Amino acid sequence: MCRSFFALSGAVVAVVVTAGCSGDAPGAAVSPPVPSPAAAALPHSGAPKVERPLPASVLSGDPCQEALKPDQLEQILGIAPQGERNDDPALGTACDWINDTTGAAATVGYVTQVGEGLSAVYQNTKPQSSVWRVLPPVQGFPAVGYEITSAGAKSGFCQVAIGISDSLSVDASLTVRRAKVGKADACELAPRVADMVVTNLRKKAGM
Repeated sequence: MCRSFFALSGAVVAVVVTAGCSGDAPGAAVSPPVPSPAAAALPHSGAPKVERPLPASVLSGDPCQEALKPDQLEQILGIAPQGERNDDPALGTACDWINDTTGAAATVGYVTQVGEGLSAVYQNTKPQSSVWRVLPPVQGFPAVGYEITSAGAKSGFCQVAIGISDSLSVDASLTVRRAKVGKADACELAPRVADMVVTNLRKKAGM
């Protein structure tokens, strides 16, 4: 099973066609386990400010029940598998969903324990990333997509970090199905997962 906490409209159909997982997703270590002891005022390290933050309460629930709905999982993975919790006490709660037949996988993690939002990702993850893309805002929330792989490796994995406030972020990752590793660009597809997650978080916030 892929473990990737820090380790998708007609367009979503493309994710079903191209989305999977080949062994454990590389680059699963992303957000730092602890905040900087001398953290500057947020945001820092080049991270953008979140102009219209969501309340922290949107991350209080179980991501396996709230982050992605069954119909969304069917669009992403072709099926709606049971989610499996994959929490990290130093980071927050997370959930994995996997299509065991194709290897396609998605993970959503609520990064609640670091306290620096996207600033921590810019400061600690960006220097390690083999792929780093500043993405168009996801429904108004700043986001980046990245991979952490060795030179020349074809992971089929991409993680998107979305800043929902200056101190909180959400990670949404996608691993394309085995047949598409090296052919499909996971960082083109993962933002669609992120968009679905943000839709659900905004609904929880009454937006």
